[in-house]
Amino acid sequence: MAYLIALLVSAAGVATLDARFRLAFWRAPRAAALTVAAGTVFFLAWDAAGIAAGVFLHPGSPLMTGIMLAPQMPLEEPVFLAFFCYTALALYTGAEHALAARAARRQGARP
Repeated sequence: MAYLIALLVSAAGVATLDARFRLAFWRAPRAAALTVAAGTVFFLAWDAAGIAAGVFLHPGSPLMTGIMLAPQMPLEEPVFLAFFCYTALALYTGAEHALAARAARRQGARP
């Protein structure tokens, strides 16, 4: 359960930065939701392929809930993948903002 809580607290931190700097969901909520959903589905399919090939195994941990959505697929996995995609999107849009602000400063304009 601790791992799931850590993921959710971390996601709340990313959401706070997102809201403060209008990075993803607070700038274009529909596009952000589609991007995070598409990435999560892609990585879930990747996980399913890895599980079917015997590459990904879930040994279990006392830090996890123990709830399995499918064989070798714990509840925390899609939550982690969504968090991963959201964080990547926030980092990407944050970098875009920083680079645009830098370019504007170099040209003498305000961002």
